Amino acid sequence: MNNDSSQNSYVLDPNSPEEMARLIELDRMMTKAMGGTLAGLPDTSNIQKVIDLACGPGGWVLDMAFEHPEMEIAGVDISQIMIDYANARARSQRIYNASFGTMDITLPLDFADETFDLVNARLLIGVLRREMWRPFLDECMRILKPGGYLRLTEWVDAGQTSSPAHEKLKVYTAETLWRAGYGYRQNVAVSHVLAPLLRLNDCEQVTIQAHALEFSAHMEAWTGFYRNSEIAYALLQPVSVKMGVASQEEMEHLYQQTLAEMKADDFWGVLNFLTVFGRKPMA
Repeated sequence: MNNDSSQNSYVLDPNSPEEMARLIELDRMMTKAMGGTLAGLPDTSNIQKVIDLACGPGGWVLDMAFEHPEMEIAGVDISQIMIDYANARARSQRIYNASFGTMDITLPLDFADETFDLVNARLLIGVLRREMWRPFLDECMRILKPGGYLRLTEWVDAGQTSSPAHEKLKVYTAETLWRAGYGYRQNVAVSHVLAPLLRLNDCEQVTIQAHALEFSAHMEAWTGFYRNSEIAYALLQPVSVKMGVASQEEMEHLYQQTLAEMKADDFWGVLNFLTVFGRKPMA
């Protein structure tokens, strides 16, 4: 957990270089598994201004800006390191329709009413505690133009695998996050409540899309997901111990065993996640 949790609610250290490396790879894998940057949206012809909230290192924003030079794409994140990285990438790739800035999305968003045609956010499960979701969605609807889309993507679980150690470590991680105030049920998922929450915020045409990312042995995504597990579970260990979920010795044993079992030739794994989007009614 970030050393100064009074300043942000991100469960991991948002200024960790290891966390940034993890998010770069996870972002790439997710976009591909989803079928592209805007996959599923029924009508993109009127989208001109886009914001990605908690954008991390900015991969989705940069992909969007490259693919859609006619659009203005912005990203905000609480991590200055990630924002600096994203701005440097935009400059080096000469992508001039992408911009990035620091912002805490758990606070009122520093944008005028009805600014964006699309508000996008992915994997906020470790960013927003339970009580933060409704105020956050209220802010998303405020900055969204009438007729614009709110689009959220969250995992269903942390991956189903053939690794017994991973399955136990996943339970401990879920318990850690639950005790820290994240998620709407004990397995920490929020994906199952996104559609009802969007309808409570007066979204229309609410749609759910399911995605699956296979990271079994010898599959393309295995390397990225192995690295994701290696970093994420290492960074979460101190949090689990602090929360009293398990001892340091047990967490370390499960961690090492998980990595070993993921290297087996017969290892299999699938990550399931959902995208939910809705349209703000026309005035």
